Amino acid sequence: MSGRTILGLVAAAILAVSSPAAAQSRREMQMMADVRMLQEQTQLLQQQLASAIEQLSTTLKTINARVDDQAGQTRKSFADQKLAVDQFGSDLRVVRERIDENTVRITSLSQEVEALRLAIPQLSSQSAAPPDGAAAPAGAPGDPNAAPTAPANPTVALAPGMTPQRLYNTALADFTAGQWSLCIEGFNSYLRNFSRTDLADDAQWYVGECYHQDGKFGEAIDAYNRVITNYPKGDRVPDAYYKRGIALGAMGQTDRARESFEQLMKLFPDHDMARMAKQQLDRLNRGKPRA
Repeated sequence: MSGRTILGLVAAAILAVSSPAAAQSRREMQMMADVRMLQEQTQLLQQQLASAIEQLSTTLKTINARVDDQAGQTRKSFADQKLAVDQFGSDLRVVRERIDENTVRITSLSQEVEALRLAIPQLSSQSAAPPDGAAAPAGAPGDPNAAPTAPANPTVALAPGMTPQRLYNTALADFTAGQWSLCIEGFNSYLRNFSRTDLADDAQWYVGECYHQDGKFGEAIDAYNRVITNYPKGDRVPDAYYKRGIALGAMGQTDRARESFEQLMKLFPDHDMARMAKQQLDRLNRGKPRA
């Protein structure tokens, strides 16, 4: 075999041995290239993601700022409305207080006018009275031939300047002190002269209370009946029904007492006196004496 042939074989053997290594190297280079490409793509995606997150964060901050601003405006609006409502309530209270003051003044003036109206006839009669030493008219006391005089006016003349409130307070003070006769006289005088006032039903009720406290239950029942009959819209009507039932029970008239309590519960079911009447009915139904 010639030397050229040997060299060719050796070269072929070397090529045969080095060919797999070259192929492996190309694959590794391709893989490295793919890895670098993936790395670059990953970095690009990370950059895009970071940019998107930053943009989203900025948008959220803007939205939060707008929400906070709207919430602040809403709170301010609510605060302004609450302030306006509070101011309106304050103004309304002031108006009510002024109305109450005017009502009190009007009531006081009405009482003064009523007192003056009652005092005018008295002053006129005093001015028309004959002077001392003048001859007494026919029918005067002391004349044996005189005809009987007419009964006096049932309206008791009040002292000048005596207002309805003063007369009422005086009678109420007598009631508090236990002066039953003076109390009855004072409240009856009030009713004769000021029967159209708001306190007339209270005065009539106190007449019944004076009789009741004095143990005169029959007279007390008559007074309570006048409260119910003469002042049906007065605030003392439930009290009159209740105390009438108590007085009837004290007189042993159990059936009439039960009827008075039942009427109270029917006409004024939500009143405090109705609950007390229910307790009295329970005692009567159990046959127990009145508390």
